[in-house]
Amino acid sequence: MSQTLQVALTHAGQRLSAAGVEDFRREARILSAFVLDIDMLQVSLRLEQKLNAEQSAALEDALTLRMARVPMSHILGYRDFYEHRFIVTPDVLDPRPETEELVARALSAPFHNVLDLGTGSGCIILSLLAVNSSARGLAVDQSANALEVARRNAEQLQLIDRVRFCQSDWCAEIAAERFDLIVSNPPYIHPAEWEGLSPEVHHEPKSALTDYKDGLSHYATLAHQLHEFLAEEGRLLFEIGSDQGEAVAQILRQEGYRDIAILEDLDHRPRVVSCRPRTKKRTNLSK
Repeated sequence: MSQTLQVALTHAGQRLSAAGVEDFRREARILSAFVLDIDMLQVSLRLEQKLNAEQSAALEDALTLRMARVPMSHILGYRDFYEHRFIVTPDVLDPRPETEELVARALSAPFHNVLDLGTGSGCIILSLLAVNSSARGLAVDQSANALEVARRNAEQLQLIDRVRFCQSDWCAEIAAERFDLIVSNPPYIHPAEWEGLSPEVHHEPKSALTDYKDGLSHYATLAHQLHEFLAEEGRLLFEIGSDQGEAVAQILRQEGYRDIAILEDLDHRPRVVSCRPRTKKRTNLSK
């Protein structure tokens, strides 16, 4: 027997709530809109619409996945980030709102050539290039599957002509080049914190979230390698965990970087560490 959208929404919300989904009413509406292929704002206008067998089956499939705490982005196939919609698959980290702070900070000063290390979906570098129409960039990831997702996003956003892709373990395979902006959101979760994370996180690639060590090892690796790639007056920006600001700043100090700043997000939590390269020693030509 067919059911109305109103009844389907009520049942969906009840089941999502029982599964521990916090914003269950909103998520029920998102999934219903997805199944009906309508804007979420239209859901309220169609409450008396009856779902056909195909729509009911599709909603059931989507609910089953979400009740298993599969991330919403994996069900929908996308995540809205900054000003655009990005394709998301289980091969990449789900773009998070807090990462938008890294984008905003990077856009606070001019740049022409940007390097994004651990690009994943490409949401950071492509957001930067979409705003700065004169810039070009290089997106790096060790995962070929992640780079394919980033390429699809670049094509979708019509940025494919301004971004290059390189499969590399950090800087190992990057050709000699100087960038006036380098950004990275490296895996920084301490492995001891892994089990306590939300069930959704466990559906994402673990290697994109933790370094399996102390949460800081990738910052140390990148800080050491990036001297060779950062332009003389360029900027380096890292996303960090909210308790890692001083530790990451200390790593950068030990490597000789200057103008180190710990920057807060809108919730006043440390979210980005920025710096400039060490000052090059100048040869004294006076006699």
